[in-house]
Amino acid sequence: MSAEAADREAATSSRPCTPPQTSWFEFVLEEALLEQHLQKPSPDPPPVQLIVQFLEQASKPSVNEQNQVQPPPDNKRNRILKLLALKVAAHLKWDLDVLEKSLSVPVLNMLLNELLCISKVPPGTKHVDVDLSSLPPTTAMAILLYNRWAIRTIVQSSFPVKQVKPGPPQLNVMNHIQQEKELTENILKVLKEQAADSILVLEGALKLNKDLYVHTIRTLDLLAMEPGMVNGETESSTAGLKISAEEIQCQVCYDLGAIYFQQGSTNAAVHEKAKEKFFKTKELIAKNGSSSLHFTIDEERLAGYCQACEVLTSSSDDASQQATPYSKIHSCMKSGKYQDLVKIFLEDNLTLSLPEQFRQSVLRELFQKAQQGNEALDEVCFKVCVCNTVCDVLQGRIIDIQFCQLFLKPSKEKIDFLLEVCSGSINLESASEELKRRMAAFLKNLCLGMEDLQFVFMISSHELFIKLLKDDERKLLIDQMRKRSPRINLCTKPVTSFYDIPASASVNIGQLEHQLILSVDPWRIRQILIELHGMTSERQFWTISNKWEVPNVYGSVILGIKDSLTRDLVYILMAKGLHCCAIKDFVHAKQLFAACLELVTEFSPKLRQVMLNEMLLLDIYTHEAGAGVSGERPPSDLISRVRGYLEMRVPDIPLRQVIAEECVAFLLNWCENEYLTMQVPLPLVQTNPYVKLGQLLAATCKELPGPKESRRTAKDLWEVVVQICSVSNQHKRGNDGRVSLIKHRESTLGIMYRSELLSFIKKLREPLVLTTILSLFVKLHNVREDIVNDIAAEHISIWPSSIPNLQSVDFEAVAITVKELVSYALTINANNHFWLIIQADIYFATNQYSAALHYYLQAGAVCSDFFNKMVPPDVYTDQVIKRMIKCCSLLNCHTQVAILCQFLREVDYKTAFKALQEQNSHDAMDSYYEYIWDVTILEYLTYLHHKRGETDKRQIAIKAIGQTELNASNPEEVLQLAAQRRKKKFLQAMAKLYF
Repeated sequence: MSAEAADREAATSSRPCTPPQTSWFEFVLEEALLEQHLQKPSPDPPPVQLIVQFLEQASKPSVNEQNQVQPPPDNKRNRILKLLALKVAAHLKWDLDVLEKSLSVPVLNMLLNELLCISKVPPGTKHVDVDLSSLPPTTAMAILLYNRWAIRTIVQSSFPVKQVKPGPPQLNVMNHIQQEKELTENILKVLKEQAADSILVLEGALKLNKDLYVHTIRTLDLLAMEPGMVNGETESSTAGLKISAEEIQCQVCYDLGAIYFQQGSTNAAVHEKAKEKFFKTKELIAKNGSSSLHFTIDEERLAGYCQACEVLTSSSDDASQQATPYSKIHSCMKSGKYQDLVKIFLEDNLTLSLPEQFRQSVLRELFQKAQQGNEALDEVCFKVCVCNTVCDVLQGRIIDIQFCQLFLKPSKEKIDFLLEVCSGSINLESASEELKRRMAAFLKNLCLGMEDLQFVFMISSHELFIKLLKDDERKLLIDQMRKRSPRINLCTKPVTSFYDIPASASVNIGQLEHQLILSVDPWRIRQILIELHGMTSERQFWTISNKWEVPNVYGSVILGIKDSLTRDLVYILMAKGLHCCAIKDFVHAKQLFAACLELVTEFSPKLRQVMLNEMLLLDIYTHEAGAGVSGERPPSDLISRVRGYLEMRVPDIPLRQVIAEECVAFLLNWCENEYLTMQVPLPLVQTNPYVKLGQLLAATCKELPGPKESRRTAKDLWEVVVQICSVSNQHKRGNDGRVSLIKHRESTLGIMYRSELLSFIKKLREPLVLTTILSLFVKLHNVREDIVNDIAAEHISIWPSSIPNLQSVDFEAVAITVKELVSYALTINANNHFWLIIQADIYFATNQYSAALHYYLQAGAVCSDFFNKMVPPDVYTDQVIKRMIKCCSLLNCHTQVAILCQFLREVDYKTAFKALQEQNSHDAMDSYYEYIWDVTILEYLTYLHHKRGETDKRQIAIKAIGQTELNASNPEEVLQLAAQRRKKKFLQAMAKLYF
């Protein structure tokens, strides 16, 4: 029995009263699929799609005895399918963000209506007429969820949608899309008609001052039980997942603000309501923190809403319009008073109240309008860009590329305006030394980037420049400019850096954190952390980047360091070192690890050993990616360190399993079979699964040339792998009291999981080891298969021919593993003919005949110098030739079939004659006759064409027979040479056809 059949039988046996419908079996499989997904911590594909499957099954219309289509019946099967859909949503904690992204409007409408139904909301009841405070918590929460979704859907439908370019027209797909579109429009129409009621329901929810509960998988199971078994638990105030009152108010305020903002496009007064709701949302998030919210809120979008409300709500009041720069800019952009816009930006350079992002967004909008044909805006774009650039300089930010482009061709007017902005943006009497230094560096570097000395003189003679730079600095700059060649082409000259801010305590924390994220120099990282800790002692700087990760086994030790500076430094050095390892930047990884080792050696023997282990792994990676690629053996010191790690017995040292895995793979790749077989300590074999597996592989490879009776280790290795590929059986009692058998795909009976074994094998590169493990899996695959689909492999005879408990092996997983291993092996050596034959056999077994022929021909080509030599008989065995014959036959290449029949040790005339009788051949037919050397086949062709009246083809066959080298009186050597020459030409022609 297959694994799928066993699963189906096990799941069916736990069901009472199975209806005699074929769709019931589909349902059983769907329920098993749900259980499989919900047990995984990170299901893939997402379980959201299961909602669609379950609801589609439950909503299928039925057909009565008169062949009339009727609505889906309300039977037990459909009710359970709907319950399964609700369970998936409960598993996702009813997160509307997730559900809306993955489900269409009709499906989500159906799901939430089912939630209302199971939460005992009477159908047809208007929600606005219901008192939420008097309802059970889960019922009130179901109403809130539905009405929140309703207004969110209305808001979402108002956004412009980018049209997807249609693919090739498919009638069924087009009909389905059209039906879903019409259904969505109908639902939206109803939702918009009920929008006022939904808003009233949510406004009423804001007055509730109590926690609510939403259904979980457990409460849904309780609801599905018989009424007498529930004991009223689902009606209590503690059933389900608790949602606090403040969390509910926060999300409801946000959703109400969105609908009010959308309605404000036709009613400006409603924007005031939107502003109130959004600001209330911000207060609740500031009070409770966004991380505590059950329903996440996009804070960047919320900030945008708040900013828009501030502008829009003040537009009707001229006095208040002048209160904020946002309102002034909004008015200028709307009325086209762009010169006033420049004044606002220039004034703000002193106050620095406008955010950088807002300044850039205004500039982008101006550039877009200029590109649409308004040439008058070019000057405005330049002036706003200059204002933004000077603001960036004063705040220590990087100069934008647009400014550099605008100043590739400077003019007197541009220089005058730039100097005006610089003078108006800094008050020399009250400005700090840091601001003065930044402005001076900007002007100095601007001069260095100019070719025309006239423009340089304009800047250097300006009052601001004279006050900011000392006489010696100005003279030195002018001398540098005069010595430059006047023939420099400014367009090809690289843009120089305008300033270089050294790291010091006066630089703000954000800049230092940015440098900390980018730096891979351990001493620079140390310096930055010292400066940061000197500014504030409240921050944990190892948390500023979510890309910094260390293994959990190390994290607890590192975060236990009491000194905060040392803790940050150790954590960041290790995280950056591991990241450099991952991207194969081994030079920086070694520097980071060495600095970390030096640091921890002073106070923690445990962390010292951890760093020594990580540096060993780094050295393995470095050698394998460098000298190891060319086949150079690793130094003896590295091999000794690998052995020392495997034999290490230091207590309480946190260890990463990947290091042991890489060490064993390293020893196998460099043929340290003697150590793995004879010298590795026995306790290590018993406690480390990778060492045990490596020992068995090494011993099996050593015994391969020996007699069959000495291959005891091969049998041991076989048993270990079979156990890894076995599935564990467990019994589960259902609601009806019956016991069912459930198979778990990932077995815990073996020394490791199959995925771990596959990951380990993909670290191996030694051909003999790969061939050994590959042949084992091929043999395991062949144990169940009939001989027609057997896969051939080298050394396959050393493995046992049967398994005592055939049903326990997950043969589907074995088949997948064989495919993955062959694909990996061919990346190591694409010219290994035995591996190519295995790949071809896999394609043959899965009915991919063209691909199978490709690999059969490639296997022959690589071992015969593209068929210029004879293909070894152990490569093109009779089995391989027969499979090539079947591939050609199923591809309707019947002439090729007849030619390949000659390749067999005994020519298969019956198959050849039958193939030649076929008139619907897809190959070149008579152009292949020159490749036939068997006179009997040629004589049959002559007779066949004469019988059909095909004179031209008969002449071609007669010409082929008449060649002197095919005369039966010739010596055997001549006949064999003629056959070999025709084999070569035919196989080369086939290779060109299928490669």
